[in-house]
Amino acid sequence: MESLQPFFPVVATLLAYSLGSLSFAVIVSRVMGLSDPRTFGSKNPGATNVLRSGSKAAAVLTLLLDAAKGWLPVFLVARYGQAYGLGEGTQAMVGLAAFLGHLYPVFFRFVGGKGVATAAGVVLGVSGWLGLITLLVWLGMALAFRYSSLASITAALMAPVIYVLADGSFWIKSNPVALAVAVMALLLMYRHAENINRLIKGTESRLGKKAAAPKPEPSAHGPAKHGHRHPASGSHHKESS
Repeated sequence: MESLQPFFPVVATLLAYSLGSLSFAVIVSRVMGLSDPRTFGSKNPGATNVLRSGSKAAAVLTLLLDAAKGWLPVFLVARYGQAYGLGEGTQAMVGLAAFLGHLYPVFFRFVGGKGVATAAGVVLGVSGWLGLITLLVWLGMALAFRYSSLASITAALMAPVIYVLADGSFWIKSNPVALAVAVMALLLMYRHAENINRLIKGTESRLGKKAAAPKPEPSAHGPAKHGHRHPASGSHHKESS
């Protein structure tokens, strides 16, 4: 077993990436008989776009599962990794790998979501306090400005800052973990480039704003089947999920 120990961090990282590559927006939609979230709305496979299908249950389930796949690898390494020689460096790697899996999923042609929920799960796995503080930052920005994207970007940027500044108060800072959280923040900024552009132009959609109903499209095959739900909104704004 000791001879294989040097390979454990690599195996853990690959497993975390594989878990992150499970696009639950697509999986949950298929299981619940909903439209593929990559075919309507923003075409982003995330919880917010799943909500446009008209199923709140599917959206909540997607959100929880996307967060869980970021939290689980970090939690398992932190709780049980020491016995297998997995330290803080591996904890950082598996968190970042799960996040990258969501952004670039190997099982879905490397086309994934924006990673907000998965990043939140990773942060929660690093520290419950860090997860709570970051969530409060998101809520504060969302309530103040009513922009989900702005709240997500601000929370992402604040997470590594909070992690470093609160060292010794709520947790003991790990440089690899701090670097991983910072890299996730930068990638989230990159994935929200279009949202940032719309925020600057003042065209970004606000939270709670209902999109215009889609115009009915003529079908050569008659009415749609009742067993397949269609998205509740025709909005093409891209959200933070």
